[in-house]
Amino acid sequence: METETATPWLTDGEQCAWRTFLDVQRMLTYQLERDLQPFGLTMNDYEILVNLSESAERRLRMSDLAAATLQSKSRLSHQITRMENAGLVRRENCESDRRGLYAVLTDLGMDTMRKVAPHHVESVRKHFIDQLSGEALGDLHESLKPIADQLRGRRGKP
Repeated sequence: METETATPWLTDGEQCAWRTFLDVQRMLTYQLERDLQPFGLTMNDYEILVNLSESAERRLRMSDLAAATLQSKSRLSHQITRMENAGLVRRENCESDRRGLYAVLTDLGMDTMRKVAPHHVESVRKHFIDQLSGEALGDLHESLKPIADQLRGRRGKP
């Protein structure tokens, strides 16, 4: 393949590692989504519930929640509307900023989180954690941490 610049193409080993990572990421996400379906939740729903349940007063500014879940503000707004209709969250005005809104976890949302979390953890354990030794998990963490740190530092940058 000819290009105008000297692109450093992936070696066979690099390509194998990259494609395996992509396959695992897609298949694991698919499986975790399937395991949440009986509860009427998606992975995005669950991630929002987790973020709100772990935050002070079970609420976050919508802009902070969008950043935490890597969603656009408009996509998050649609998601929150759907979750609001299900009674899992509600919106509250931000008194310090009239334009700002909070997403707040309702009691039903917290009860749902308590009910679903053990099943989700069991799914994560079955399909991910238990497939690797403790040493392999540590190695995986150490291998992926620099990538996560680099990408986290680039959020919002081209």
